[in-house]
Amino acid sequence: MNHTQRLRQTIEDEIVDGVRVPGERLDEVQLAERFGVSRTPIREALLQLAMTGLIEVKPRRGAVVSTPDPARLLEMFETMAELEAACARLAARRLTPSHQAELTAALDACRQAAETGDTTAYYNENTVFHAVIYRASRNGFLCEQATALSRRLAPFRRIQLRTRNRLAQSCTEHAEAVEAILAGDEALAAERMRAHVIVQGDRFSDLILGLRRDSAAA
Repeated sequence: MNHTQRLRQTIEDEIVDGVRVPGERLDEVQLAERFGVSRTPIREALLQLAMTGLIEVKPRRGAVVSTPDPARLLEMFETMAELEAACARLAARRLTPSHQAELTAALDACRQAAETGDTTAYYNENTVFHAVIYRASRNGFLCEQATALSRRLAPFRRIQLRTRNRLAQSCTEHAEAVEAILAGDEALAAERMRAHVIVQGDRFSDLILGLRRDSAAA
């Protein structure tokens, strides 16, 4: 990994981890001073991030953390829901003893984090939980695609978890999906995982309101 790639990875991790929120400006001069480099590798790193959609380059504002319009965001979550449904369906068909152990352990970790009410802790365990289902599909390409889009949506999934009572609800949905996977019920596993990921109605409204609050804070 070269210098530009390391800079890109650091900035990308900060966006995904919620250190930098949607709508926040990424100042080249400040970043160059922080990392002790010239503006050239910073600019190159930001251009690479712009290609992923994580940031946008806007006239007079420079680079800002991306805030997709509502229609685009809905499309992304619809796609994510279908990818995760496919992973759950295949996991129900192909579950191995080792993946079963990982899945139940990940579910228990989510439950423990939800009981604390700590959204950051829950978000981290939630990421592990979904990754286990991707791997349990035993389809490498599907796992790669789901992981990539999940990372792209990570800032917005984090915002979702701040909604009142969402941790408990999410944990219940996890348990229902695991129940179907362990039972080998492919159709039900896919249905429950799709419903868990998709954002519609009040959940989508809450997400958009969360985005507006974060953008205003930035």
